[in-house]
Formats: sequence, C-alpha cells, structure tokens
Amino acid sequence: MPDIWCWDVSLLKTHVLGQFFYLHLFLDLYSRKIILAEVLLNESAENATMLIKLAVARETALGGKVPCILHSDNGGPMRSATLYATLQDLGVFRSFNRPHTSNDNAFAESVFKTLKYCPQYPVDGFGTLEDAQEWVLKFTRWYNNQHLHSGLNFVTPNQRHNGNDKAQLAQRKKVIETAKAKHPERWSGKTRNCEPIGDVYINKPADEANDSQNKAA
Repeated sequence: MPDIWCWDVSLLKTHVLGQFFYLHLFLDLYSRKIILAEVLLNESAENATMLIKLAVARETALGGKVPCILHSDNGGPMRSATLYATLQDLGVFRSFNRPHTSNDNAFAESVFKTLKYCPQYPVDGFGTLEDAQEWVLKFTRWYNNQHLHSGLNFVTPNQRHNGNDKAQLAQRKKVIETAKAKHPERWSGKTRNCEPIGDVYINKPADEANDSQNKAA
C-alpha cells in the first residue's frame, strides 16, 4: 500500500485566557509513528510548507520514504496554493476529508486525544512556547518508542515503522504458548491474538467493508 501521512493542527491552552499555541502533527498512517510534532505561535500556509519540508527531510535522513499522499482536513493552510506548490515539488499528492465528514482524519485526531488525556498533560495550559515544545517532544518520544498501541496489536509505532512488529509479536506468541503448555488450567479458551495487523485505510474500500460486515453477520 502507498506511503500515506496524515496531518492536522490542534490548539494547546496557555495561561492566558483565549490565547493558544498551535500543535502541528504529521503522522504515518501505516505505523502511527509521529513523523513530526511542532508547536508554533500560529498556523499558516507558510508554516505548513516549512513543516512538511522539515518532516520529509527528517524522515529521509532516517532512511524513510517521502510519502505518496498527504491527507488532511479542509483547513486554510491545508488547501493553500503555497503548500500545494511545495507538495508538487516533493512529488506528494494531496488528499482531503469528505465534506461534513470530520472522522476522515481520525488517526491524527486520535493522537491529539491520547496527548490531551495523558495524565501528565498540563490541564491548566502552558506558560511559554518553549514549555509546550519541550512537553510535546517528550510525549512524541514516549508515543513512538514506548506506547504499546492498541491499534497495532500492542507494539510501538516505531516497531511497526521499522518492520520489527512481526518479530515482537512472534516472540509474544511463543511466550504465551509456553506458559499455556506449563499451566493449561489457566486458559479456558484460545490464547491472545499475536498476529500483525494488516493494511490500514482512511476510508476502507466499499467491497472490503461489505465483506467484513457479511463475515461479522
């Protein structure tokens, strides 16, 4: 499946009522790895252009690929001609949410929810831009390297991104089966599913979605 990134912007509270910082986040759809998370004072086409260049540069420097598609909602910076020209130069196609369908960018929104419901999240807001940037950097490192993602069958985004998820899940399966062989009385049914997840879709093709519903029925 093609390399697809999702991106979005979320507001972060500050200590000043009505004032916010802007968290820009780029996410790899397949692995859920946060490619880039930057907190800025505002959102604009120029910021979006600068950040996609930075995200691509960082990922390719780590041996990754330039995405084929960049998906987003229909916000102003996302639709801007400035960003469009940059994506053309990078060889990246644009993809947008369908009209009045907010959950078309659910993967990015899910990361924002995880971030803001994290116990360490400062619910009273951030004092300075630097405070917000430092906190988001720590969150990103935790999310990519330590967070056992339920949507990935409880491997980390980096394990999935680097292709190590299969070995990790195979080892987990081996440990569980060994434990069951020693103490079968502790299991009343099948062991836990340790198979890697398959392809990931923003909008699952209609024929496959129907097949899944028929099987479930």
